[in-house]
Amino acid sequence: MDYFKKLSGLLREERKEDRSIYETLTASTSIYDRRANGLTWYPLANRGTEPSKGDYINVEFERTSYQDINPQFKSGSAVMLFSNHNPKEDRLEGTVTYLSGNKLKINFRTEELPDWADDGKLGIDTLFDDNSYDEMEKALTIAEKRLEAGGKDDRLVKIITGLKKPEFYEQRKVHGLSEHLNTSQQLAITKIIQAEDLAIVHGPPGTGKTTTLVQAIAMQLEQGAKKVLVTAPSNTAVDLLSERLSEKGLKVLRIGNPARISERLESLSLDYQLAQHPANKEIRAFKKRAKEFKDMAHKYKRNFGKAEREQRKALFDEARNIMKSVEKTEQYMMDDLVAKAQIITATLVGSQHYSIAKITYDAVFIDEAGQALEPACWIPILKAPKLVLAGDHQQLPPTIKSREAAKQGLAETLMEKCTRLYPEAVVLLEEQYRMHRSIMHYASQVFYDNKLRAHHTVAEQLLFTGDLPVSFIDTAGCGFEEKIENTAISNPEEAQFLFQHLMQFCLQLVQHFKDKKYPSIAIISPYKAQVQLLKDLLIESQLPGDIKNYITVNTIDSYQGQEREVVYISMTRSNPDSKIGFLSDNRRMNVAMTRAKKKLVVIGDSATLSQFDFYKNFIQYTEAQDSYLSAWEFMEY
Repeated sequence: MDYFKKLSGLLREERKEDRSIYETLTASTSIYDRRANGLTWYPLANRGTEPSKGDYINVEFERTSYQDINPQFKSGSAVMLFSNHNPKEDRLEGTVTYLSGNKLKINFRTEELPDWADDGKLGIDTLFDDNSYDEMEKALTIAEKRLEAGGKDDRLVKIITGLKKPEFYEQRKVHGLSEHLNTSQQLAITKIIQAEDLAIVHGPPGTGKTTTLVQAIAMQLEQGAKKVLVTAPSNTAVDLLSERLSEKGLKVLRIGNPARISERLESLSLDYQLAQHPANKEIRAFKKRAKEFKDMAHKYKRNFGKAEREQRKALFDEARNIMKSVEKTEQYMMDDLVAKAQIITATLVGSQHYSIAKITYDAVFIDEAGQALEPACWIPILKAPKLVLAGDHQQLPPTIKSREAAKQGLAETLMEKCTRLYPEAVVLLEEQYRMHRSIMHYASQVFYDNKLRAHHTVAEQLLFTGDLPVSFIDTAGCGFEEKIENTAISNPEEAQFLFQHLMQFCLQLVQHFKDKKYPSIAIISPYKAQVQLLKDLLIESQLPGDIKNYITVNTIDSYQGQEREVVYISMTRSNPDSKIGFLSDNRRMNVAMTRAKKKLVVIGDSATLSQFDFYKNFIQYTEAQDSYLSAWEFMEY
């Protein structure tokens, strides 16, 4: 069908661009630059080897320095082990099977590490992630074949592609809804339970989407579902849902490695549950025996004759035979754990993990669907007759590398398409529990048809009496012009001004929070170069008390899903041509503005920004609230 042919073509374009960017980044950079970008871990210490299935081994490594840099790889990523003595030749490809903090395990298709691995200076480079693209391509091909073949498996595919309408069984009664849920949350859960094939939960910032989903999944099981798949594009979202579902007493099995390492979360993972399985004692004994045979074989590693060679081969053969028994027992353990789980949780691509690849479900839930690439969504969709999409397509969109693919339609998410096609399947969560009503109101007006309401517990919350919940500080005419160096955009004078203002504000906080914990403060900018400037200024600043400990500085994208009591936004752009780059993506600013609970301060140049309706109207909104201020008012500081 043309639908899938077009989508596959756009995905190929995206893969090509993604690979090109990766190759450009890695081909011309040093090991130290790659390390700084999270593409390389170096140096590494070998913490031990154990036999794996077939001719494979698992090796555990630990990163011994530069531990504050976030890795650009994850469990399932292809990586290359190298020795920096001879990095072009001493290389061995493997797959990350476990990643936790500064430790990881890599599975290598070899019976022993090469000699050079004993000589130190080891590191790993991440390789281009072909696996995710392969799984997406495969899912699109299967979906297309189902559509062409017809039959009972094609109903959901037809609905998503616009060939059939979703159906709802309104006679199905929904009992036992928690009295703590508001009306729109109850409506969303009812819609999910009554849906035969598709339901959509649109959850704006702070509206309790996760709470709603957890209750809906629990009720889906109460209504007779035997097994539910819960997915999201990010590990963080999957971890949160896994934890919350487990807290309700449901049997959750987390596939993949949890991103947030906590004892409770780790106990939900497949690796942990395999280690706790009664049959694991037998596995450990088998593996110990296989390792003994391999260790004996390794004694014949250098300078041996025919007899030694035969003895070495016999030892490896015996180890291999033992590992075949291990494989069978591990498969039994895995099947047992999967069978007992009510809920399987994984990322979109992780839902095709070998341990669950052939499992079918009664329903699949996709959280953060407003950030998910459509081809990735098809991986879990094909595993169930019913789909629930949850998220907010008015916040950050998926990251797409190819401008052409984005322009041709890859940027439109499945949630956007289905919301447009089937408004009857959508429930908007209307009551928010995060923001003062003045912070909420502009976002509600622009993105949510004025339907958002602030819950009474937050509607009038202030840091202290008389404080402004929203303000725009206009730097027009101050000469705070942006600087562009190698495409990096910053505004040093605006950054300095922000800290002058923050200093005065913190002096007020000291007066009002004498014996109390200070409020959390986020300083946000859309531009990485400006963020770095702001981070440097924070380090240098002489803010009173220990307020620095309550302040974080980062880009907008990094704050998705988070909240702070106070948010400062440095808009950065200030130029005579009114160029604002990706500030023109209003959804990014929706995320930035709605992180604030009690106070939002936006600092920017109205002369540059007000050429665009979104910013012109926001400035007018602050004027109507008597919270438009000129930077000149603060210059005496």
